[in-house]
Amino acid sequence: MNAIHEVYLVARAQTLIALCGTVPGYWFTVALIDYIGRFAIQLMGFFFMTVFMFALAIPYHHWTKRSNRIGFLVMLRSTCHGISAAAGKAGAIVGAFGFLYAAQSTDPSQTDAGYPPGIGVKKSLIVLGVVNFFGILFTLLVPEAKGKSLEEISGENEDEDAVQDQQQASSVRTLPL
Repeated sequence: MNAIHEVYLVARAQTLIALCGTVPGYWFTVALIDYIGRFAIQLMGFFFMTVFMFALAIPYHHWTKRSNRIGFLVMLRSTCHGISAAAGKAGAIVGAFGFLYAAQSTDPSQTDAGYPPGIGVKKSLIVLGVVNFFGILFTLLVPEAKGKSLEEISGENEDEDAVQDQQQASSVRTLPL
């Protein structure tokens, strides 16, 4: 198989997973963001990415047996696609190339042609799980914005409100009795 055909097959599989997994997730978020809240949705995203990374990494040798490869492929592809979609295109590029290099075998004779030895797939998945866990911790530092407008969240109108309050206070003080 040449490189272009391989890229085509991988892109086709990832597109199918995106259509079945992430597109419904996007619509779920759009429909329920003001009911559930941004904080809870982000926390759920990091939580499930963490669970999936550890579900892949801890029983890694189970997933790599020939009879279990389909389950591994579905979990890995859908999870990694979700991560790259959340991080944007730059995150997808860094994640794809970084994971490709890091996931190479530690044994130089088993690495793909042209790649240096890496830390292995299992350790790479553990690193991703730890990063997602830190995402959970940092999410806990973000205040909930459910039901608030962008102006309220950003504090954009606070200066105008303060000026209006001062003007009203000064006009009350200058009224003759």
